[in-house]
Amino acid sequence: MKNKIFLYLFIFAALFILFQFMNAKKAKESYDTKIESLKTKITTKEATIDSLISANMDLTYFSLDSNEDAASYFEEMGYDANKLALTISDQIIGQNKAGEDNPIIPFVGMEGNMNINKVRLLNHKWIIADFTDGVYWGELFILYEVKEGGVIDFEVEKSFLYPRD
Repeated sequence: MKNKIFLYLFIFAALFILFQFMNAKKAKESYDTKIESLKTKITTKEATIDSLISANMDLTYFSLDSNEDAASYFEEMGYDANKLALTISDQIIGQNKAGEDNPIIPFVGMEGNMNINKVRLLNHKWIIADFTDGVYWGELFILYEVKEGGVIDFEVEKSFLYPRD
């Protein structure tokens, strides 16, 4: 009787070990599949990040932030390029007033007041800006010069108004 109990225990233990082995094997295969899937996703995301970094570099190519020569031009004059860029943008947008067109914009608002929405400093001499009155919109190419004492002169070189559809 004792031999039969040990035989049954041995068979039960062997079956239990076999079950655990098969279960662990399936779990490992499942984990390996998940790992490969995640590696593929990581590779895809890294490629996406690389393409976004490249696109960002292309988009910021014409920008005061990424133009070392323009930044050094302002530094030689004794200005911090980033602070000066904010000051220039604030001066242009600050000319938007309720009930009045922005004086930099050479068009009169037809459906409201012409206001400048966005300003981008391209380098130490040029700015592009977009404007709208809520219905009509356009863009400006502005020349600017920083003079002694921090006085900034603006001159609209070119402008256009998009045709309304």
